[in-house]
Amino acid sequence: MNLSQTILGITFKNPTVLASGIWGITASGWREVARGGAGAITTKSLWLHEHKGHPNPTIIETDHWMLNAVGVPDAGVEKAREEIGDFMKDHPIPLIANIIAESIENFAKTAEKIAELKSDILEVNISCPNVEDEFGKPFACSIPDAAKVTKAVKKVSGKIPVFIKLSPNVESIAAVAASCADAGADGFTVINTVGPGMAIDLKSRMPILANRVGGVSGPGIKPIAVKCIADVYAATKGMIPIIGTGGVYSGEDALELILAGASLVGIGSAVSRFGAGVFKKVCDEMQEWCTNEGIDSINQMIGGMHKELASRAQR
Repeated sequence: MNLSQTILGITFKNPTVLASGIWGITASGWREVARGGAGAITTKSLWLHEHKGHPNPTIIETDHWMLNAVGVPDAGVEKAREEIGDFMKDHPIPLIANIIAESIENFAKTAEKIAELKSDILEVNISCPNVEDEFGKPFACSIPDAAKVTKAVKKVSGKIPVFIKLSPNVESIAAVAASCADAGADGFTVINTVGPGMAIDLKSRMPILANRVGGVSGPGIKPIAVKCIADVYAATKGMIPIIGTGGVYSGEDALELILAGASLVGIGSAVSRFGAGVFKKVCDEMQEWCTNEGIDSINQMIGGMHKELASRAQR
């Protein structure tokens, strides 16, 4: 069974992608993930200038969810130039450079500088819930603002495809996606973390995270991710590729996101828990399931739920 595919002229040996924020800091870490079997790498969110993030503790994890409020720390574009430049020397698998900013102007400035490094895709993080205390509601929460960021980044990105990372914490993710598509988005990453959420220590009676609240990820958010992916796929009529991410721990999880409409599948929390070998595990499980079902190519599965619903409606 063939797991490889070509999207927007970029070839991926399999659909799995290291999600942003997990092991996405250095070229050596990205290469370790490539050796672990990932089909592509996403960097951590890159700021124009150094950004400190939040004080510890920033992460708490259970079997069912992860809560994080790292606050998107980053050393800035110059450090990114060093690491991306190193990785692109041998470029073992496609690299997706994730960028973040506090203003439309700085989204454009950051995109322009990162585009010079010739990553395969620019992923635009307009949806992080961990910096609301600093910068207010994410751009993803406003249909006009999401479109404005998309347009500004597309203007300076050259030939590099632009994927907009969307938030589940909105009234209609489909409406936001449609607006970004009209503004020129080449693809979407669906979804960012849910929330924010909170965890309380019973003995101290205090929030566990120093920031008090953080974004929720892990297995518990997968049903939300599936619904959001399905909504975005339907809103864009399946014409724009989606990196689906949220709660993928197994091959069957990945295939569920693909049936909802994802072309690629981001894996984050599972990497934190199981290490880089989780990519091969997920791919092996996808391959086994598809082979047993007589499916020759992963492309046959993309948006399969929508096709099945349409087929049944015509009977």
